[in-house]
Amino acid sequence: MSTAVLHLDYVPMEGIAGKTASWWNNVLGVVGFPSPPRIDAPEVPVAASMTPSLGAAAGHLCEVWRVTGPVRAELASRHDQVHYRFCDDFLFGTLMFEEHALDGDSTGLSQATISAYRNIFEVLEKTGHRHLIRVWNYLPEITREADGDERYRHFNTARQTAFRSVGRPTEGIVPAACALGSPAGSPISIYFLASREAPKMIENPRQTSAYRYPPKFGIHSPSFSRACVLGESAGTNLFISGTASIVGHETIHPGDVSAQARETLANLDALLEEANRVVGTPRYSLDALKFKVYVRRPRDLDAIQRVLSASLRPAAPILYLQADVCREELLVEIEATGETAPG
Repeated sequence: MSTAVLHLDYVPMEGIAGKTASWWNNVLGVVGFPSPPRIDAPEVPVAASMTPSLGAAAGHLCEVWRVTGPVRAELASRHDQVHYRFCDDFLFGTLMFEEHALDGDSTGLSQATISAYRNIFEVLEKTGHRHLIRVWNYLPEITREADGDERYRHFNTARQTAFRSVGRPTEGIVPAACALGSPAGSPISIYFLASREAPKMIENPRQTSAYRYPPKFGIHSPSFSRACVLGESAGTNLFISGTASIVGHETIHPGDVSAQARETLANLDALLEEANRVVGTPRYSLDALKFKVYVRRPRDLDAIQRVLSASLRPAAPILYLQADVCREELLVEIEATGETAPG
């Protein structure tokens, strides 16, 4: 049984500046929006979404992953592109790198993706945190065409190639994940969580599993689960992938951002019901989640906030980011994490 307790906090950017060394003892990693935060802890991996934040907290929050017990500085290292830090139970890693390719060429993205994921898997094998539970991928111009297809579809092919090259499955036991579009010229940014405990994968009864999408969405389907849960862990232990207005495998309500937001919440409700069924107890509810909301068009923010405020508690932790979703017709995507109190 896991002994460490994992926590996610959204912390004001100025709130981590100048923190003492002891404050960083139990921090696994930090993510800035949109750029990497400057911190006085070189042993702590730092990432960035490269996607601008929106709303009242725009430009002022970062994501901090920490555990209850200290993380010894010697348990932080670099492996090729990956900067990582870990405790006995959990590992957090980051990669940020430039993509080298000519305009309209997908080779650079494909090679970079394969290299990045192989490096991730090498780290997991080295440290013994073999179970990849959650991955965040931020790719410049995710829906732009390259070599006759969208960059997101080239990314999916490369991700599958990397999984297969190390003997990892590309469906079923695959991590929760998201892939969002960052502005042109941004580096590719990937960060991830891994565990020694095997997660339980959750699929949405309202949706086709992403890894079983029909060929019209690309030669190779996306290799991610709709959610996963760490059944033996306290703290943050439910990880919901980027979720949008998709029923079955089709986009619902194209052009209507409010309807898409409501459909996305319906999908989150279905995932929570399934997660509670899998763990065998009503552990999770919409009111107890922390959210990250990706908004394609900043002008839609008010409409999305109205929909969410009608369904979520007023103090729900929500971070809004401007980002391209992986289908042109999708205007909003929501991811979430859930927590369980220590027993």
